[in-house]
Amino acid sequence: MGLFSRKKDNSAVIVQTARQENAFSFIGAKSPTSILERQLYDSLRETVPIIDAALSKLVRLVGGFNVICTNGAYQDSLNDFLENVQVGLTGRGIHHFIDSFLDGLLTYGNAVGEILINNNSGQIAGLYNASPWNIDVRQGKSPVDTQYYSRVGGLDWAKVKYPQLILFCALNPPTSSPYGVSVLRGLPSISNILMRIYECIGQNFDRVGNVRYAVTYKPSGDMDKAYAKERAMQIAQEWSRGMSSAQDGQVRDFVSVGDVSIKVIGAENQLIDTDIPVRQLLEQIVAKLSIPPFLLGLNWSTTERMSKQQADILTSELEFYRRQLTPVIRQISNTYLSTLGISGDVEVEWHNINLQDEVELANARLANAQAKEIEARICDEN
Repeated sequence: MGLFSRKKDNSAVIVQTARQENAFSFIGAKSPTSILERQLYDSLRETVPIIDAALSKLVRLVGGFNVICTNGAYQDSLNDFLENVQVGLTGRGIHHFIDSFLDGLLTYGNAVGEILINNNSGQIAGLYNASPWNIDVRQGKSPVDTQYYSRVGGLDWAKVKYPQLILFCALNPPTSSPYGVSVLRGLPSISNILMRIYECIGQNFDRVGNVRYAVTYKPSGDMDKAYAKERAMQIAQEWSRGMSSAQDGQVRDFVSVGDVSIKVIGAENQLIDTDIPVRQLLEQIVAKLSIPPFLLGLNWSTTERMSKQQADILTSELEFYRRQLTPVIRQISNTYLSTLGISGDVEVEWHNINLQDEVELANARLANAQAKEIEARICDEN
């Protein structure tokens, strides 16, 4: 097949969802997610490591899948396409595309992709992960007629010529709205308080943890008072030399004459205990992201039964994300088959999430087999 030939001419490939934006391109956008909100979600992932780790783990935990073609004669060709299709500039394979697609869906609430067709050969040239704010979704003549508009300039939108090549997915869209909601909605205020606590912890360690000394010289007589300034300067110089020598690993004694006292500044103060407020804030973040805390390295006290329940809740969340991605995978596969002139359909079979599911499924099959055997034995006796 000429789809993966070494000399591919992609000069005839037109990307409908890639448009150049200027400083005023966000003005007039119909998407409810503003550019400031998108930047806020990006900064959340950069600033709060636990949020970025949770989203990355969700993407990986969704797992892999197999695409089964109803026409078995083209199964090998379909597998070869899905494993080697070009994704963007450096990616390969549909799994790379789906991972980036899901990452954008979780972060922004909307994900946009495009199937690129070579106009000369009529074959798929690759897959493209587009920016969600480059697409405007509008209602057509009926409530189920979806129309896509792409940005052609600062304030101009043009109707997409080939909407069947657009891959769009919205996460939990509100009623009568085509746009989804990010899983990070509601976390900026919580994260702001959390980062303020961490900032205060750092400042307290700068003040208390980094030891500072107060050297006090008290002149005892009239003679000492007359030369108090000179002796104070000598004491300060000797103390500075001693501290400088300590930084180089040298031990140097400090010798003075008179009533000299040395105290550690802030030694009487204690750092504020932040375990409880930090844990309360992290509990809110973990509850919003629906991921067990032990997967994020949070060693909170839990029981085996509680861990199993948390794993079951996570499994239901992953199944929900799989249902969002299945139509996208089928659309890509069916489009590839249509370029070959095949009218067949495909089915997506997801891998089991973990080994525990395999064990439970095996136990369930064993219990069902035993029940059927007992029922058959009872029927024979009767």
